[in-house]
Amino acid sequence: MKKPTDALDLYLTPGEFHFSDQPTRMRTLLGSCIAIILWHPRRKIGGMCHCMLPARAHRGAALDGRYVDEALALFKQEAMARRSAIDEYQLKLFGGGSMFPTQRRDIMGGNIARMNVAAAHQFAEQSRLVPKGQDMGGIGHRNIFFDTWSGHVWVRHTSLKTAEGNDEKDKGTGRR
Repeated sequence: MKKPTDALDLYLTPGEFHFSDQPTRMRTLLGSCIAIILWHPRRKIGGMCHCMLPARAHRGAALDGRYVDEALALFKQEAMARRSAIDEYQLKLFGGGSMFPTQRRDIMGGNIARMNVAAAHQFAEQSRLVPKGQDMGGIGHRNIFFDTWSGHVWVRHTSLKTAEGNDEKDKGTGRR
């Protein structure tokens, strides 16, 4: 489907959440972070959240897109504001790549990438949605492009050098 001439082009930085009911291309770059995408196939609306961590210890007054567990509430708010239910949307999940594969643990005492992937699966379970597309885990980073007018998501997964010094191959771009 061709890009509409009036489409917005947005780049989401870590922690940002955007939901749109007009033609929009959302882009982001993920390492260990997770992108959660919800898209309504009939109404051609949807959003993306660039989550950095599975959860925070103490929830603040406002919901925060940096956390996977709070992204579900953000999406529910946006769906309700548009008189739709979360189960009318398609779910797509991306990211959770290991950026430092030779390290056993990170500063939080666990592997953030794996914890984010587990939180994304929990998001799917809590929202009662089976992911329509996903590309998670592995080594390296991903460029994500999501078009609200078609629901298409393009992913370019670029792997890093492995501990043995071999280059992991670029998995290329694929539509999900």
